[in-house]
Amino acid sequence: MSPALKERRADGILGELHTRFPGESFVEQKTADGIPTVWVPAGKLLAVMKYLKLDAKPGYRMLYDLTAVDERLRQNRNGLPKADFSVVYHLMSFERNSDIRVKVALEGESPSVPSLSGLWLNANWYEREAWDLFGIKFDGHPHLVRIMMPRTWQGHPLRKDHPARATEMERFTMDEAKMYREQEALRIKPEEWGMQVQGEDNDFMVLNLGPNHPSVHGVFRVMLQLDGEEIVQAAPDIGYHHRGAEKMGERQSWHTYIPYTDRIDYLGGVMNNLPYLMAVEKMAGIQVPPRAQTIRVMLSEFFRITSHLLFYGTFVQDVGSMSPVFYMFVDRQKAYDVIEAITGFRMHPAWFRIGGVAADLPKGWDRLVREFLDFMPKRLLDYEKMALRNTILKKRCIGIGRYNAEEAIEWGVTGPNLRATGYEWDYRKARPYSGYENFEFDIPTGKNGDVYDRCLVRVEEIRQSLRIIEQCLNNMPEGDYKARHPLTTPPIKDNTMQDIETLIHHFLNVSWGPVIPAGECSMTVEATKGLNSYYLTSDGGTMSYRTRIRTPSFAHLQQIPYISRGLMVPDLIAIIASIDFVMADVDR
Repeated sequence: MSPALKERRADGILGELHTRFPGESFVEQKTADGIPTVWVPAGKLLAVMKYLKLDAKPGYRMLYDLTAVDERLRQNRNGLPKADFSVVYHLMSFERNSDIRVKVALEGESPSVPSLSGLWLNANWYEREAWDLFGIKFDGHPHLVRIMMPRTWQGHPLRKDHPARATEMERFTMDEAKMYREQEALRIKPEEWGMQVQGEDNDFMVLNLGPNHPSVHGVFRVMLQLDGEEIVQAAPDIGYHHRGAEKMGERQSWHTYIPYTDRIDYLGGVMNNLPYLMAVEKMAGIQVPPRAQTIRVMLSEFFRITSHLLFYGTFVQDVGSMSPVFYMFVDRQKAYDVIEAITGFRMHPAWFRIGGVAADLPKGWDRLVREFLDFMPKRLLDYEKMALRNTILKKRCIGIGRYNAEEAIEWGVTGPNLRATGYEWDYRKARPYSGYENFEFDIPTGKNGDVYDRCLVRVEEIRQSLRIIEQCLNNMPEGDYKARHPLTTPPIKDNTMQDIETLIHHFLNVSWGPVIPAGECSMTVEATKGLNSYYLTSDGGTMSYRTRIRTPSFAHLQQIPYISRGLMVPDLIAIIASIDFVMADVDR
């Protein structure tokens, strides 16, 4: 036990661990985000995690994230345990409104650690991902196979010795034999996924829904075992849209990586920039000016509206109504007109910068925002009559795909899909960031946690976003749109043409990027589909040593088999639509 940990007050979670496990060689780590972080021996992992979830009062009920780090090339480890690899567990307690990060140090080329899939159901996919990308084995896992990469892939891509660019690899070729192997690797083997082809007195059908099917909202496959039209078993299959977004973070400078974040939840636009930049700013000690914070909030809420409008239209279409999607796309374009006038782009502006935003608000921005605020509420009333009150839609949705708050937390469900169960928890209220504490808005909730409630919550969130945008319009602070800090990128150009020192500083910060102090930081936002986090590790250079992107959709899709079993295939289509995901958010 480190001296720092022993000195912790008994009312903190690290103090509680010290009391519960006296004499254990736990090592406390200080991080820029202030989240209590402790390294535990692999042999004590299960005991520590059981205590944190089941015995601590209140407990850390949600396994929020699980990832790994290749530590072998890291220079600034500052007294941390010796490790070739580390596994990182991020737990959340809603009752405490706090988190804890637990780490395990591993050594050797084939490291292993006990599986937590028996303690948290959603550990299944996270452990498969860590095995796939890092080669870490999780002893006791029920089905430890690749999840992001093809079954035929050689190596583990997020290891430091794996190539990061196509130019570092041999030229890709696809002869007939290789094509056959790749196709065979995609063949469904029902028994591998716990499915049966024959029952005692009947045969089952195994159906491939996707990966190319309009209802799966991207390149996504669900393998179904059917008894007639009734779903006996479902097995989601992801990874078809994997682009190595985390690996890219290791070869882009801190500021040139910003456009890549836009493409994670590609419907969230600049909202994706925010958690990444907040983590960089926290490590660099940059205070973002109030005007820049408010501009960020306003643009983020515009993108929440555009994302929810797309959900609304396609959701209604998936359950049988064609007209609403066309109206909603027209109104979505009106929001994009405002976004484009401010940022210069529509879906992917990549407009936020380290320390603030790319430019100040243009002349006339307030008139455009006011016109949109005057227009949109009336349209929502039209949609309600057109869609939400539709008898057929209600019969298709009410009572379908239900789960309660306890089940949602067990699966790592966040955002509107959690609030649909009646659980009133929003990151913008519970842990305000970017000045959200200065805004008045309500937290919409449902009652039944079904398909219909998941739609109702998002519709009301559009109204709340309009409230927030109106407050931004009426109370926009004066001042800088970016912090006057040496590590902001690019720096404000006030004096670049006046003296050579300022011009040199500007040139270096743009071409090389800032040098961010060594450390670790995770920052989270209430994104369009749930909680989105960037967990960054700096080794004191101009690029991230490790970029971990925790997305809400990855956790949400894992729940599909458990809320669709016993229902019909059309019910599954409604469930998939109500989850509101994009595959870029899942696969990264």
